[in-house]
Amino acid sequence: MTVGRFAPSPSGKMHLGNLFSFLLAWCALRAEKGEMVLRMEDLDPQRTGPEYAALIRRDLLRFGLNWDREVPAQSSRTAAYDEAFAKLEALGLIYPCYCSRSEVHAASAPHLGQSEFVYAGTCRNLSPEQRAAKNRLPAWRLRVPNEKWTVHDGLQGDYTELLSRDCGDFVLRRADGVYAYQLAVTVDDADNGVTQVVRGRDLLASTPRQMYLFSLLGRPAPEYYHVPLLLAPDGRRLSKRDGDLDLDSLLDRYSPEQIIGTLAHAAGLIDRKEAVSAAELAAVFDWKKVKKEDIYLTL
Repeated sequence: MTVGRFAPSPSGKMHLGNLFSFLLAWCALRAEKGEMVLRMEDLDPQRTGPEYAALIRRDLLRFGLNWDREVPAQSSRTAAYDEAFAKLEALGLIYPCYCSRSEVHAASAPHLGQSEFVYAGTCRNLSPEQRAAKNRLPAWRLRVPNEKWTVHDGLQGDYTELLSRDCGDFVLRRADGVYAYQLAVTVDDADNGVTQVVRGRDLLASTPRQMYLFSLLGRPAPEYYHVPLLLAPDGRRLSKRDGDLDLDSLLDRYSPEQIIGTLAHAAGLIDRKEAVSAAELAAVFDWKKVKKEDIYLTL
């Protein structure tokens, strides 16, 4: 059975861009009569909260996007991440890093358009004496090989990165003890039995790192489909921070079926804007119809 997942971050209300990727994930899975898992990605306690998790559940159900089981949120999964971390440490692949840049974002998924630097390996080969001389708690990085990793993406086609050149050694755990997105999402997808991941195209560049982690942990990687992003007419990416196209305000003007119809038309799944339910859309879902390029959305 195909197992998919909703993996929202409860750091704010859902917006139309979230709904778009969740809708495609749900329709693709239901078309295959698979199982949908709901997982709250609440790694960073300073940014997330249960009140937002409750709103996300409410909004998914408003649009007919149900799930078959909810698994423990990331905030309760530290022991599982500790176990994976220890396995990688035993392989000699983890080292302490005393550099300060990027740590604040390590527990968040990196998105297209954000500036991600390639780590220069400054702390990679510090001696025990050099480490002892540092006066701050370290983050912990994973050594990456000089190897190419290719994602055979079901929508975007093949995407390849040379890990040493394109991402460098990346953070697994921040200095404050919070595990980073790359490790947590890999461990969670493996433990939750996820075989199909549908998410925004902005996360495609993260996928070779996750595939590398799957291989080190001896777990199979899922199939990936990275869907286009919804953009405002001025080209901005829709985000929680900007409050673009808040679902509550949209539902004051449109029915859930009208909103789903608009998104389905924008994706290329139906020929004209018309009200349609998620279940009706799943019955005609076809990846061959879904656009690859980002979509400028007007309601």
